[in-house]
Amino acid sequence: MLGVNNHRDTGPAWWAESQRDLLARLESTPAGLTSEQAEARLRLQGPNRLKRPVARGMLQVLAAQFKSPLVLILVFAAVISLATGELLDASIVLAIIAASALLSFTQEYRAGRAIERLLERIKLRAEVFRDGRIVDIDAEAIVPGDVLWLTAGSLVAADARVLEAQDFFVNEAVLTGETFPVEKRPGEVGAGAALAQRTNSVFLGTNVRSGTARAVVVATGKATVYGRIAERLALRAPETEFERGIRQFGTLLTQLMTLLVLGIFAANVAYARPVADSLLFALALALGMAPELLPAIISITLARGAQRMARAGVIVQRLAAMENFGAMDVVATDKTGTLTAGVIRLDDAVDAEGAPSAHVRELARSTPTCRRGCPTRSTSRSSPAMAPRSRARGKRWRRSPTTSSASG
Repeated sequence: MLGVNNHRDTGPAWWAESQRDLLARLESTPAGLTSEQAEARLRLQGPNRLKRPVARGMLQVLAAQFKSPLVLILVFAAVISLATGELLDASIVLAIIAASALLSFTQEYRAGRAIERLLERIKLRAEVFRDGRIVDIDAEAIVPGDVLWLTAGSLVAADARVLEAQDFFVNEAVLTGETFPVEKRPGEVGAGAALAQRTNSVFLGTNVRSGTARAVVVATGKATVYGRIAERLALRAPETEFERGIRQFGTLLTQLMTLLVLGIFAANVAYARPVADSLLFALALALGMAPELLPAIISITLARGAQRMARAGVIVQRLAAMENFGAMDVVATDKTGTLTAGVIRLDDAVDAEGAPSAHVRELARSTPTCRRGCPTRSTSRSSPAMAPRSRARGKRWRRSPTTSSASG
């Protein structure tokens, strides 16, 4: 669920306008637009698509691997080792840094490219009235004033006002969280109606469950309800608990190393030791605290988890997300249908003793037809489920103003 039921629009209340006024304002008709009108509006207003987050380039992904305080500490250690002529130590530390960064970079860059290729392959199509006939077009070519032809299974490609409908039900769970389909029909609703109360409107991101309808497009792309919600959500990914813990550990380690360097350096200077030797000695002790293998161990462990997820068909774009996924104990959802099917299914019908009963199943099946009265035995006022079958034979049925019930 992306939105809430009390979502309010800041633009004109097009759901409250009369069809005549709305079509006049959009300069459209129930027969739709001409191809020339649609092309002109497309050039003026742009394609019907949501703003995608800008993909990070190769250098940006690589640079992001060196933002961790732990990695920066190791880089500092390698620089000091080079400055003091310890080429072997510097080479070992640099090799560890490179291996860790390369492993994380490879995983994240490949995942990012895979997601981009997947998005490029997903193309939404829609049926609209153009030049007086129904044509199938790319959803990005839809413009305000177009008239959509919606049938069972159609994905709604823009926010639109229903002009005609026949047994038309739409699933709006992505916006309102309501599992059951909502009936849509022509007409007008109040200007202050909440999103779930606009029974004359369909919205981008929803889908048609049954029926047919003709609807005039009012908003496309970022101007839709779905588009505004998606734009608010298109923020920088929050820092995970794992990343926060690593950052805080690196910061603490840096502070301890700084205090150690200053303390040892001050003590050596106080004892009249050479300044250069004192500084190198203090730095050597401080760098001894650096966990050289920790970044590599973290990257290898998370990468193995990402590979296991990949075998299950899941793309892991950020390695740090793997730790959060593994630490998950409880998944809480606010609406049925988010992770469940949202469909009621009969598991079994049992009697008062808990044994499977075909008779109780038959009574349950006939209950919907008895809402306005159902046949009952004329000789008994007791529940049909409790009446002996031998006594039920040959008895007449009569219409009753109330419905008999049975529990089992």
